[in-house]
Amino acid sequence: MTEGVIVGRTRGGEEWVPEFVTELNASTCIGCGRCYKVCPRDVFELVERGEEVDDDDDFYDDDDEMMVMSIKDAMDCIGCKSCAAVCPKNCHTHEALAG
Repeated sequence: MTEGVIVGRTRGGEEWVPEFVTELNASTCIGCGRCYKVCPRDVFELVERGEEVDDDDDFYDDDDEMMVMSIKDAMDCIGCKSCAAVCPKNCHTHEALAG
């Protein structure tokens, strides 16, 4: 296995390297909530898009209160990548982390 990273074990005894969510791109997120619904932990929350989006983006009106997902508690992520599997916009970034 990869040296120095956190390693998990399946019920069958096989080793696997969990990849934990490290970023969520709010500029591409559409706020569908799929990642929130599928996450077995309390990692995500719905927030207003805010200032992270480029001001040149004419798609959204300034008066719109676009809601997007945000990482609420990255330390609660178990590295299953279920969020990435259901995201239609590929907003999540995952990494194997050192133990």
